[in-house]
Amino acid sequence: MSDSSSHSTRPAELLLIEDNPGDARLVEEALRDCPNPNRLHVVSDGDEAMDFLYRRGDHAAAPRPDLVLLDWNIPRTSGETVLTEVKGDPDLKHIPVTVLTGSKDEGDVVRSYEKHANACLHKAVEPGEFMDTIGVYTDFWLSVAKLPAGVESN
Repeated sequence: MSDSSSHSTRPAELLLIEDNPGDARLVEEALRDCPNPNRLHVVSDGDEAMDFLYRRGDHAAAPRPDLVLLDWNIPRTSGETVLTEVKGDPDLKHIPVTVLTGSKDEGDVVRSYEKHANACLHKAVEPGEFMDTIGVYTDFWLSVAKLPAGVESN
């Protein structure tokens, strides 16, 4: 990545919105092996995700994430609603959001892109395959893609 990258001087801040502890653990393990420095923050439902993104309540000191991994089927505020809120907010819409889904419903994929997801990944049933997918994903976003440098809102 170029020297103007926001990741050249600090670890990337990743927000995982995932209600399945097993899937969250697999993502944590995959990111532990990632060559790019990163800090993973995990929330388990849509309400907590919105509190993190808007820095409310227990998440008042939360960093602005550089990337969001969003499980499509989460409790409370739905993944679809979280995505709609993020991409509709001028202070958040620049954050790449990747939808994670275990669903075979093609409509979920279509709706995620209609709501301006940056990518949609299928959660592989095989844990090793899922971890490999997360590794490729983070390598792309943290090594290849150019993210906005220093974008921060209060």
